[in-house]
Amino acid sequence: MGASARLLRAVIMGAPGSGKGTVSSRITTHFELKHLSSGDLLRGNMLRGTGFPRTLPQAEALDRAYQIDTVINLNVPFEVIKQRLTARWIHPASGRVYNIEFNPPKTVGIDDLTGEPLIQREDDKPETVIKRLKAYEDQTKPVLEYYQKKGVLETFSGTETNKIWPYVYAFLQTKVPQRSQKASVTP
Repeated sequence: MGASARLLRAVIMGAPGSGKGTVSSRITTHFELKHLSSGDLLRGNMLRGTGFPRTLPQAEALDRAYQIDTVINLNVPFEVIKQRLTARWIHPASGRVYNIEFNPPKTVGIDDLTGEPLIQREDDKPETVIKRLKAYEDQTKPVLEYYQKKGVLETFSGTETNKIWPYVYAFLQTKVPQRSQKASVTP
């Protein structure tokens, strides 16, 4: 990065399962930016699973510490996220992960290699997912309003990360240098 490279302090917001991780990794692939996930930073401690900033005081504190330049909000319908999250099944002994939509087992509910039953994590059960999404919505509404008032909120809506990504990419091109001229919009 040359002297002209500017630091972009961006926050990516979105409900659990909205594609934040995928979008973040694409951003770091295509742009000269580092990805710091609050989830990664907070996992393993009491705040596990809460994310950051999820509340207005957190957003204000973050803003005081680091002047936030832009907030990318991934707006994916809850029904889509629910389908996405509840489609995940795990073989506990090996940690193998199946997805009913993208990577289904040969036989429903059975591990391909051992023939043992698959389980669904508590977090992935429909009733838990609905609770998590509702809690996310209630908590972050004031945060999104705060960033909207500050004029830094950019919302990208859609049902698939691959369809949302080109818009996020085009927006970021106006803000930061790309890694190379060959960088493309595809993952």
